Amino acid sequence: MKNGTTRLSLSVMFFLCVAAINFSANAADSDKRLIERGAYLARIGGCNDCHTEGYLQNEGNVPVAEWLKGSSFGWRGPWGTTYPPNLRLYVKDLTESQWVQVARSLRSRPPMPWFNLNKMHKDDLRAIYHFIKSLGDPGKQAPPFVPPGQEPPMPYATIPGPPPTGK
Repeated sequence: MKNGTTRLSLSVMFFLCVAAINFSANAADSDKRLIERGAYLARIGGCNDCHTEGYLQNEGNVPVAEWLKGSSFGWRGPWGTTYPPNLRLYVKDLTESQWVQVARSLRSRPPMPWFNLNKMHKDDLRAIYHFIKSLGDPGKQAPPFVPPGQEPPMPYATIPGPPPTGK
């Protein structure tokens, strides 16, 4: 009876090990797909256009290791001058659900299209979050907001205010 029990125990342990390995492999594949989806969305969604230094000027030829670290290129308009924040630092201490909540309720100064971010599907927001978190070293803060009427350091682009709406 002892040999039968030993064989059964070994068979159960073998099955559990194989199941654990398969579960781990499936979880890793799922994480990889989620991160790849986030990278794709960051690229086509235009996140890098502002939040990655030199992305526009280099026609997107910036190593992924440099993506989403913010930019020192300012956007000046009637609201003042904004700088695209370092998204790696922005999400560093957020949980996935906190990120989704922030992305759904964000209101920001131009040129950030926060109204588009507010409408993104939860699964897309999750993918972007996991991609940002996968990028590693968060880097440093982007320059702070410069209020209207103050001259920001170069470089910056000027965005005119909306046309008057009066009759």
